[in-house]
Amino acid sequence: MSQSLAAAGTPAGTAASTTTSTVAGTAASPATSTATRRATSPVAGTADGPAAELVLAGDLSRPARLTVPDLLGWPQHQTEVAFECATSGVRHHRFTGPLLHEVLADAGPGFDPARRKDRLRFLIAVSGADGHHALLSWAEIDPDFGRAPVLLAVTIDDTPLDHAGPQLVLPQDRCGARHISGVNAIRVDGGYTSWA
Repeated sequence: MSQSLAAAGTPAGTAASTTTSTVAGTAASPATSTATRRATSPVAGTADGPAAELVLAGDLSRPARLTVPDLLGWPQHQTEVAFECATSGVRHHRFTGPLLHEVLADAGPGFDPARRKDRLRFLIAVSGADGHHALLSWAEIDPDFGRAPVLLAVTIDDTPLDHAGPQLVLPQDRCGARHISGVNAIRVDGGYTSWA
């Protein structure tokens, strides 16, 4: 688990999800483009400094640079997670944000429609500002396969993450090691064409 979440009072250790729900009244149409969302989102940055930026890159037809205010343009989901640590016990946190799948699907992953189940060869690499990394497969987050409710959290315990950057939250993981704070880059890679 990354250092900035631990600094916010959450120890590294085991994670167990308790609930996941959609937050009412905070959704844009799934067909709304990233550019439209960006144009209708609150202005990034305040007197406290600029908002943290997340770069979406790789095998995408619409790569993007997004801030937490931009991520508010997607339907918001809420999950409560309990992180367990041998040294400091259990800490409970509530996260809200869009599903990772919805944000990446909007960026246009380069699936080949002529190849059956082409999306199953795609990997997702997530990096945090503090140097932490996690790797997921597209199948984990795809509604037709793993359906994991992975969030790009824009709040933790109702505290906005505008300046710290979004957090990768995997409520289904028993261990919280893939939780990434201050997400600054996500790369979608479908370059695995042969399985020698």
